[in-house]
Amino acid sequence: MLNTVPPKDHHVRRARSPKRVLLRSGKSPYDVVPVEQALHRDVIATNSGNLIFSDAAHKILETPGTEVVSNGIRTNVAAAGRINEEYDAFVVPLANAFRPSFEPQLKRLTQLIGKLRIPVIVLGTGAQTGLNYDPARLKPIEPTVRAFVSAVLDRSASIGVRGEFTEKYLKDMGFRDVEIIGCPSLFLYGRELAVHKRLPELTANARIAINGSHNAVQKQGLDRVIARTHERYPNLRFIGQNLSDARQLHWRDLSDPNGRVTAMPTHPDHPMYREDKVRVYIDPITWIDDLRDFDFSFGSRIHGNIAALLAGTPATVLCGDSRTLELCRYFEIPHRRIDGLPEDVDPARLYEEADFGALTGNHQERFERFTAFLDKNGLENTFTHGDGGAAFDKRMRSLSFPPGIRPWIDNDPASLGARFGWLHSQITQLSADNAKLKRELARARTADRASAPGPVSVYRRARRAVGRPLRRALRAKRG
Repeated sequence: MLNTVPPKDHHVRRARSPKRVLLRSGKSPYDVVPVEQALHRDVIATNSGNLIFSDAAHKILETPGTEVVSNGIRTNVAAAGRINEEYDAFVVPLANAFRPSFEPQLKRLTQLIGKLRIPVIVLGTGAQTGLNYDPARLKPIEPTVRAFVSAVLDRSASIGVRGEFTEKYLKDMGFRDVEIIGCPSLFLYGRELAVHKRLPELTANARIAINGSHNAVQKQGLDRVIARTHERYPNLRFIGQNLSDARQLHWRDLSDPNGRVTAMPTHPDHPMYREDKVRVYIDPITWIDDLRDFDFSFGSRIHGNIAALLAGTPATVLCGDSRTLELCRYFEIPHRRIDGLPEDVDPARLYEEADFGALTGNHQERFERFTAFLDKNGLENTFTHGDGGAAFDKRMRSLSFPPGIRPWIDNDPASLGARFGWLHSQITQLSADNAKLKRELARARTADRASAPGPVSVYRRARRAVGRPLRRALRAKRG
């Protein structure tokens, strides 16, 4: 059973059985969402890496005595009363939440948490700055971060952070109940994590996955790394993660500002796009499964490479900021600073240098630290209190998820039919919504006419127009 930790100085109602945990996530891992709908709803919350750690959190927290429910990624402050009544805990897995661009969302989360009377547990949040760990750029959002962490710690025993930089950042603010737990994603299989090099060395025929952000491509030289690797390795595949990447592949939609980055392999003008060597995944299960067939993965995306490690595929992270660096250091993932790469970096060299002994050898110790954090905060986990995720895995394997999104480079009837079918359904729905709005507007106008005063005669309007200035003139004369 979930041993609920009473929030500090807050009234807590008697917990129900079985327990219900509300999880902040874009969607439940059991939701099979067609590609068009997934892109329309943005179930990945702009980045498919988010689903890797939220799916892992769902699996970890689901036990015979605990039901886990996804709340969607948007924060509804007005739902606080219902959450208090229906749930026993609110669990919030976060990534680089302490950054200026996330401040509005952090404020809304704080408003919601402030209205909750149930425990609120944060899994693996992080602060984002440069590779030098200088927190100066975070100074303007410090009041927001302080309010958020205070609200969380009023409702939990401690807050879980990604690594050393975020721990110091919060402790320098005066917070003490801060624990480094990494990210739930690498605990998808509990204490098990097996990563092995299947090849003695990478040759030109090796299957290599590469990943990277638009920032790394535009400003950190990753475009040159991608171009050189593409020339040398014919079996290269780029795996994007942004919503804009997915929309470029599926719809050739370039309306997002990212659409100007032609050096990104997800752009229709890029040769890898035209060669069908690009994918974006909506569901972690298909992403991880596809990476099992690769020999190596590298790039600047932390969860893109964690997906490879979960698949047992060797990976090296090219760190471009504090959020990736501190997580690699904590989990002892092979990594290189992107600002220190040689001009002619070759994945074969990265593969040769990568040592996974510390990553796998110390994984159990990190897993026990993670589950101890859960215990302290009153949360059970499937590996200690359940079936080790067997029921979760069985249910996931019974579902049919859409494959990775491919570039739209073909004109076959099946490909066009799926896209146009969805567009037609949207047009039909919009037409129905439009007709409904017109009827409501007509009824409102009829009601307004019925309640309006009767028409004013020309005589009365003239008296009002002439009478006012005449009365003012008479008053002035008397005065």
